Amino acid sequence: MPLLLLDLDNTLLDRAGPFRAWGERFLDSIGAPHTDIDWLLSIDADGLTDRWDVADAIRDRYALRIPSIDLVEELHDGVAANTRLDPLVACALRIADDAGWVPVVVTNGSVRQQDAKIRGTGLDRYVADWVISEEAGVSKPNPRIFALAAQRARMPLRGAWVVGDSPEADIGGAAAVGLPSVWLHRGRTWPDNRFAPTRTVDSLIAAVATVLAA
Repeated sequence: MPLLLLDLDNTLLDRAGPFRAWGERFLDSIGAPHTDIDWLLSIDADGLTDRWDVADAIRDRYALRIPSIDLVEELHDGVAANTRLDPLVACALRIADDAGWVPVVVTNGSVRQQDAKIRGTGLDRYVADWVISEEAGVSKPNPRIFALAAQRARMPLRGAWVVGDSPEADIGGAAAVGLPSVWLHRGRTWPDNRFAPTRTVDSLIAAVATVLAA
């Protein structure tokens, strides 16, 4: 029963769509031009920018009097509220489980937001456990977070696969711990010559099929 170590945002759950949906509604609520969504998406950098920095950038651009902490909470809650679990992803996880794999989520981020998305979408019913960097005290690509995931599942890392969309955090992390990996390219070309994914696919469903076939 090998481990299937899975990224959360833009791997198991779409993040780009929910963030855009929240951003468009937020900009409309403050009377900002609709075209400013491109600026907001660039500031967010696909979720890589710290939430406090995003909040401060929004406050400065629009001279808002909203406290930063309230805007950070709005960011967290707004994205989580728009996040849904794709039934095909749920089906793929069930198939992996039936085939003897143990799905465990390994994600960077805050406990409040990531836990809310995992539980709120019902994803928790399809995975054995999850590890969130804020709670773990270590982030991907550090190999320790993958070791902690294995410890949580009471499983060895040997034989595990890592699946994710981030070249550095997911695929770099897999390379650092010596595990095979599947990269979700999301229309991108591979950007790093220090390491490479074992396989490259366009969706979580294809990633699970690739692992099962291997």
